[in-house]
Amino acid sequence: MALVLAPEVPLNDWLNALDAQMERSPNFFDARPVVVDLGGVPHEQQGVGEFLQLLERRGIRIIGTEGAHPAWEGIESWGRPLPASTKPGREVETPNLKSGGSGEVNALVIDQPVRSGQSVVFERGDVTVLGSVASGAEVMAGGSVHVYGTLRGRAIAGMSGNPGARIFCRKFQAELMAIDGVYQTADDMPAGMLGKAVQVRLDGEQLKISILE
Repeated sequence: MALVLAPEVPLNDWLNALDAQMERSPNFFDARPVVVDLGGVPHEQQGVGEFLQLLERRGIRIIGTEGAHPAWEGIESWGRPLPASTKPGREVETPNLKSGGSGEVNALVIDQPVRSGQSVVFERGDVTVLGSVASGAEVMAGGSVHVYGTLRGRAIAGMSGNPGARIFCRKFQAELMAIDGVYQTADDMPAGMLGKAVQVRLDGEQLKISILE
């Protein structure tokens, strides 16, 4: 599964936000392929090739680009640009890399199902999925995870060090769930909770699952 990074201008501010994230989560990009979506970068932007080099110097393994403009020089080393339709199996939301400002949001709403092979990452707050999370998909949040449909994949809450985060879902069939680094796999989950509407919270070093009335 590849990650997608979507840089925004000014690129220096975006890089500073990236450095801050990597300082909080130094292993976040380890051994994971990355696609750089350049669709949000203006066509007149200079130094895009040098910008990609700066990403690689940070240990980020770029396997391709998307939305590259033909006028940009020096990006050929990162492979043929991927077409915009190349989505399945590698989508990742990375709004936590937006540069700072008073307009920052601390919640992300996904108004469609999260398909198998997709990953949603939002370190800055809660993630709410209005649909279901398929088997083989994952939702990772710095705050709580809310799934209004069936949770069949992986839900990771409190990933930035928030033991008070919780996981909520309407129908519980998770492959894995974790809060603040404490995790539980499907093999260890109580059978009586399957198919129920539940909440998951952290109690000391244990995950507690309870049915929502």
